[in-house]
Amino acid sequence: MRQIVLDTETTGLEVERGHRIIEIGAVELVNRRATGRTFHRYLNPERDIDEGARAVHGISSADLASAPRFADIAAEMLAFLAGAELVIHNAPFDIGFLDAELARLPEAAGLARRISALCTVLDTLALAREMHPGQRNNLDALCKRHGIDNSHRDLHGALLDARILADVYLAMTGGQSTLALDASHGTAAADSRSGGVHALVRPAAGLVVRGASAEELAEHDRLLDLIDKASGGRCVFRQCDLDRVRPAVNHQ
Repeated sequence: MRQIVLDTETTGLEVERGHRIIEIGAVELVNRRATGRTFHRYLNPERDIDEGARAVHGISSADLASAPRFADIAAEMLAFLAGAELVIHNAPFDIGFLDAELARLPEAAGLARRISALCTVLDTLALAREMHPGQRNNLDALCKRHGIDNSHRDLHGALLDARILADVYLAMTGGQSTLALDASHGTAAADSRSGGVHALVRPAAGLVVRGASAEELAEHDRLLDLIDKASGGRCVFRQCDLDRVRPAVNHQ
């Protein structure tokens, strides 16, 4: 199973207002193990960066003056992502920006216009909210909750955050068994506006029923004898339908 843990940094929060991607970072996992392959690019957004956004990631327009445009790296990025499940925290945000960048590409480029045409997407924020309802579920909070060291994260960075998220995701989802989920075993679709984003839902554990052993039943009968004697033959359990209430013998 191939997964790509992905993060972006942008010029601002509102893709509808024409904000652009300025950094893309992605880390490859295969069968829940980091392969060492990454994709990381800084991008010239061809517009100003909001001061609020700059305070978060520390990237200025001057830093990106000589960086490539999204159109210059789109084919390489899509080739890296193709066929993988993307693991993203607050996926609708990043997917919205990626789709907007793809929509700007000329038709002649012959590239996908939406990420959902190439990948499925797992939203770790939706997963965290299911696992920890009513709690803070940003990346810093999840690092603290799952024992992930993020002390080196002074500012947001796409590749750094993707690496941290990979550790958080693996800690959140536990063992290998969670990777075998499919549509019939608890993978839940999210809002259709998120373009195929879904949250991993762990299947409920089976209820284990263990019957009493022969020795335990014998001890139970001895206790009932004492109760019956002390109560002058008024032991309620003995007056019930024993076939209905007596525990089954565990023959295993």
